[in-house]
Amino acid sequence: MLLSRLSLTHFRNYHHLEMAFDSSLTLLQGQNAQGKTNLLEAIFLLATSKPIHAGQEREIVGWQAVDEPIPYCRVAGEVQVDGRTLDLEVILTPRGDGVNYTKQIKVNGAPKRSMDLIGLLRAVLFLPEDIKLVDGGPSERRRYLDVALCQIDREYCRALSSFQRVLLQRNSLLKSLREQDARPSAAGVDAQLAFWDEKLVQHGALVISRRNNFLVELQQSAAERHAELSGQREQLTLHYLPSFNPGPHSDQEFELLRDGLMTTPAAAKLDAGAVAGLYLRKLATRRAREIAAGTTLYGPHRDDLRFLANGRDLRTYGSRGQQRSAALSLKLAEVSAMTGATGSAPLLLLDDVMSELDAERRAMLLTVINDVPQAIVTTTDWEDFSPELRQRARRFRVYSGIVEAVD
Repeated sequence: MLLSRLSLTHFRNYHHLEMAFDSSLTLLQGQNAQGKTNLLEAIFLLATSKPIHAGQEREIVGWQAVDEPIPYCRVAGEVQVDGRTLDLEVILTPRGDGVNYTKQIKVNGAPKRSMDLIGLLRAVLFLPEDIKLVDGGPSERRRYLDVALCQIDREYCRALSSFQRVLLQRNSLLKSLREQDARPSAAGVDAQLAFWDEKLVQHGALVISRRNNFLVELQQSAAERHAELSGQREQLTLHYLPSFNPGPHSDQEFELLRDGLMTTPAAAKLDAGAVAGLYLRKLATRRAREIAAGTTLYGPHRDDLRFLANGRDLRTYGSRGQQRSAALSLKLAEVSAMTGATGSAPLLLLDDVMSELDAERRAMLLTVINDVPQAIVTTTDWEDFSPELRQRARRFRVYSGIVEAVD
């Protein structure tokens, strides 16, 4: 899997860019706020269909677009996959309300859904702010799992999308029942909720089981990486924390897990069918509580991920160095897992992370760069890389949304 060409029009600070990638390693050097991260974001948009630094998609449309008869933003790339050439496009055009934009997806010129784009170009992105995976909120960690899994598992992506649609409908019903001061035993209430429960569980059980099983797959590789980074002094453990007990732990073990008192890896994989039965039972026994809250209290939208080093929760007790090592170990494990799941290594995108790492972490990351078919790396300082590595890379300088080759 290789990205051979990138084309940008009115994306962030790029008025227009046509760029070819003809080397396994591309180095982009420039000062801050010149467009290095924007370029990686555009590539990751082609892989995931979503921007990484925008609350709303209209934020990625460059200010120069207002000079066009119809303001628009276009990101396109040519990808080589298993001997095939794919042309991928993401186009944003105004809806007519003067604020929002409509997103169009095209693959080889044919209109597609966002879901059809995800996974055609697979990428793992390293950012300086990846430490938020450890010290940030649960939504950061759920989003990480969703982005990684959607690139390698289309069934997961479909289930996640369906779950989110059903969740909106069920929450709307629960809010309405709360406003009516309805009781679970009232005529029709149980039947209404039972209908949406079945649909929620159908999709949510698959999301929960796949997330759990993905972390089981990441565990060994992440632990090995973290041990190397800590000089074999720390053992990293990953725990998926569902909002209810999906098995196979006993209720007592599950409570220990939720409270951070279980320090061994939750190494058992989950079966979606078994999870569905437990999930449905949980919803049925918590009717009154959810009606009182006016929202769905159990499901993958409430789940979390915990990082432990030698049994201690890194979010609470970890130093910045430990948290950074854990996040880096997780991303490195993701590269291995994605390669194993798809049979080909993902595109590696590194955004100015070398300056944030010590010599040992740099060395480990450089090893991974050598192991993947293609890596695109940004930096503010050429000296972050050895003369030998700079010599074999295709180098570019980035300034004010312009990219120039360096001889």
